[in-house]
This record gives sequence, C-alpha cells and structure tokens, in this order.
Amino acid sequence: MTNLRTLVVDDEHLARRGLIMRLANIEGVEVVAECANGLQALEVIAEHQPDLLFLDIQMPEMSGFDLVSKLQGDTLPMVVFVTAFNEYAVDAFKVNAIDYVLKPLEEERVRRAVERAQLKQAQTEAVDEKARLLELVMALEGRDAQEMLSDASVVNSPELTPKLLIRDGAEVRFIPMADIEWVEAAGDYMCVHAAGDTHIMRTTLKQLEEQLAGGNFARIHRSTIVNTDRIAAAHSLPSGEYRLELEGGEQLKVSRGHRDVIRGLFAHQA
Repeated sequence: MTNLRTLVVDDEHLARRGLIMRLANIEGVEVVAECANGLQALEVIAEHQPDLLFLDIQMPEMSGFDLVSKLQGDTLPMVVFVTAFNEYAVDAFKVNAIDYVLKPLEEERVRRAVERAQLKQAQTEAVDEKARLLELVMALEGRDAQEMLSDASVVNSPELTPKLLIRDGAEVRFIPMADIEWVEAAGDYMCVHAAGDTHIMRTTLKQLEEQLAGGNFARIHRSTIVNTDRIAAAHSLPSGEYRLELEGGEQLKVSRGHRDVIRGLFAHQA
C-alpha cells in the first residue's frame, strides 16, 4: 500500500500533536508536515503536494474553508475536516460525502477517515473534489446552491474602469478586472480570486476567458487563468512545468501544455 502523504493544519499546537500521534499508529500514513495557519499551509501544499489534508475549520485570519477556496484544483489534496461543529454541520458533511473527525479526537474515528481516503485516492478527480467542497461550504454558510448560481458580464467603456459583473442571488457586485488575481474552474463553478476575496459564480471557463479577453490574463492550466500583472516570480520544475508565485503568495502550477504562454511572457518582457 502506498503511503498517503499527509499534512496536518491546526492553530493549536496540542491538537496537532495529538492528531499526529494518532496518525503514527495507522498503517499507510506518512505525515510530511504540520502547519499552524492557512497561509503557511498554502506554501507547504505547493511544495509537498500531499495526498491528504487534516484541516481544522476554525482558525484565525484564514479558516479551513478559506484555505480550500484558495487551492488550485489539481493540487487539492483529499480533505478531512477537524471540527467541533454541532450536529447540523455534521449532517451537511454527510450529505456532501466529505469526511470529518470531531474534537476531542478518537483514534478509531481518525483511522476510519484514513481508510475512506485510501479507498477514494484513485477514484476522485481533484476538480470534482473541489466542486463538492464548495457545495459543502455553501451548505454550512446557510446558502442554497441555487442562490449561488450567477451570470456575469464585463462592464467596459472608455469612461469606466473595466469591471466584471457578478450576480449573487439578489446582490450585484462589480469587480475591477485589475483586482482579479486568478480564476479557477471547479466543476460548474468559477472561483474568482480578487483583492483577497473569493467570488463564486456559475459559468464555463471558456465563457469567462472570453469576457476577460483584452486584459492581461493568460490560461496556464486546463482549469486556471491568471492575471499576469500579479505574477511575482516563476520557478521551473523538473517535470517541465512551471510554478508561479503571485504577489499575494499564492502558488499556481503551469501545465506543460500551457508553459509556452509563460515563456512568451518572459520573452516579451525581456
């Protein structure tokens, strides 16, 4: 059995220690790192690309849900939430087929979560997993999925700063295109990351790519578009791919099929 490369994220040191001790008793698990906050976890996930993530929900500055929303789909590990939520939230986990362990942790329950992850390791596409996680987030925040279905257009005229219009239920938001850092497809949803927030809308990546045409946006992956003005650094990988680092610290992978876009960008700047 191949070991599940596992990352533990919790802001409480004793909670991390307790979980790591329990995981050490379970066959097929290799804890590659531990993190005390979401920002640290973003960097570690980009570096280690773990298979499994034990993730605390309630953390300061960046919650477990916020962390999930910032992960690029193809680097998204399987997620087991660690939670002290009450029964209504547990029911939401069950409906969305996402595993969880309740605090205080019991070793047998942690073991069952690992076994479930081992079973689905070869069965679940990362993009599909992220779509289900988004459904879960919406359920726990009390929003029906239908309320999240949004159409969008670009407000663009010589007199106005180009903006992406996103309808979220009865609310309309105008997002300056210059504020958009990157966009990721997750199932039927688009995650638009802008000015530190994530806006969820329903459209196709192709349609959104057309709406963003004319701006400094580039497709770097089958599920990812990036604002090239927000690229702080690019690192070549042994696989022939690139890893981009954005100004906000996000790490995005450029697939081999789209690496010429980044090479062309560098050549243009040179």
